[in-house]
Amino acid sequence: MHRSIPTLLLTSGILLTAAACGTAPGAGPTAGAASGPAVPTPAPAIAVTCEALSQVYQANMAPLAQALTEVTTDAKTTTQAQRAMANFATAVQDATKASTDAELRSDGQKAADQLRAKSKDAAFFKTIKSPADVDKTIGPALTEWLSPIQRHCA
Repeated sequence: MHRSIPTLLLTSGILLTAAACGTAPGAGPTAGAASGPAVPTPAPAIAVTCEALSQVYQANMAPLAQALTEVTTDAKTTTQAQRAMANFATAVQDATKASTDAELRSDGQKAADQLRAKSKDAAFFKTIKSPADVDKTIGPALTEWLSPIQRHCA
């Protein structure tokens, strides 16, 4: 495994790992958690979707990171990276489309559309020339693309 993949996963893992915290049905603030502001627990219907999104992230992040890292050594693998990103988009859409929360469904579609559009952006993939490019590009990019749904689960 390439050194930048763990770095990438750690860096961008903050996104939905934090989102999944407190999303288990019935989860509430833990005892003794007096420091810092209280993080509201999402409604049970939203919590189920947030958990599904966390699983989507866990299932799709490593293949995307691997595909992007491979682009740095072989530009012919760009199609695989594009496919990995499009698969990520489809999984986000699938995880949110059954939500009973209309705003979360809409934001899920928006996030999926952003990921899907970027998966077709050849210029984006041409900027990735080294593992360092993967590290510095994907974290902020995923934060931007997934921000519509992140706010529901954070």
